[in-house]
Amino acid sequence: MTSASPTIKIRATEAAYDRIEQMIATLQLEPNQPIVESDLIQMTGLGRTPIREALMRLIASGLIEQQPRRGLRVSEIRIAEHLILIETRRVLERLIAGSAARRATSGQRAALLQCAHDMAAAAHEGDLGDYMQADQALDRVTHEASRNPYAVQAIIPMIIQCRRFWYAYQHEGDLERGARCHLMLAEGIHANDPERAIAGADALMDYLMDFTHTVIEG
Repeated sequence: MTSASPTIKIRATEAAYDRIEQMIATLQLEPNQPIVESDLIQMTGLGRTPIREALMRLIASGLIEQQPRRGLRVSEIRIAEHLILIETRRVLERLIAGSAARRATSGQRAALLQCAHDMAAAAHEGDLGDYMQADQALDRVTHEASRNPYAVQAIIPMIIQCRRFWYAYQHEGDLERGARCHLMLAEGIHANDPERAIAGADALMDYLMDFTHTVIEG
């Protein structure tokens, strides 16, 4: 009997990571909830090895915490630290946006613009599911276009924390403002204009800062 190829194992781990990450971001796995490996296997339909490897990555990113003698749990949403997180994310978003504007292929530029228009349409309809799907697609294309895996690796946990924060307090959010910020970013990349793309990234971070202040002060 031959073992699974390294490529298949990597794909299974990526699938497990993406699925668990989505469950954390959308609060299907709630803050402070204990992580039960057998439950994740049942929920994802994936094997024990990819689940364990995905959990190790999620621990490293801070989305899951390892407690001495108490196992794993989903990390808390730390409202007081969220503004600091956004400050840090802003630096990376500016770097990624500028790099994507310079390095994106014509196909990536077109895809980004389509994602942004999809977000705007979903926001107008108040369709949160389609909005978040288009948002994630826009992030993926932007990250690929930046060709900076180090910045992308650093920013992904921050994006997930922000997405989870948004899901937790979405009643305070403004989908249409968020869509406008993403459109500004996408248009800058599409136009091969780093300054315009960076301005879009800044507008998005300004929106997230305002949203966080509303939650804190509420």
